Amino acid sequence: MIFRYTILYVADVPAALEFYQKAFGLDLLFLHEGKDYGELATGETKLAFSSRDLIRKLGKAPVAAQAKAPTFEIALEVDDVPAAFAKAVAAGATPQQEPRDEPWGQTTSYVSDPDGYLIEICSPVQVPSAG
Repeated sequence: MIFRYTILYVADVPAALEFYQKAFGLDLLFLHEGKDYGELATGETKLAFSSRDLIRKLGKAPVAAQAKAPTFEIALEVDDVPAAFAKAVAAGATPQQEPRDEPWGQTTSYVSDPDGYLIEICSPVQVPSAG
């Protein structure tokens, strides 16, 4: 089994794709001609977007994301957290936590996207060496 993609339910798929391309430098893989579904490259796993209207037509009832009360987060790993944080904010992300060094050796920061999804921008986790 492989983890293929995560789908975020958004108001406007092309706008969400454009935001993530500008804010995080992700590459567009696909935008359906109906503009209600699209995917971005993020390595082995894709970050996908579906319009809330489409998912409602499929019998689901999506709720709006809330950065201050998230049910999950997306984590994007980078080498330079402060620079990536600044780029995301300049592209329209809402700052949630400025970059900071954590006691476990990782640098973390948080922003939210225009649809309210919480995004962690972080350095690689420092795995302790096996003694």
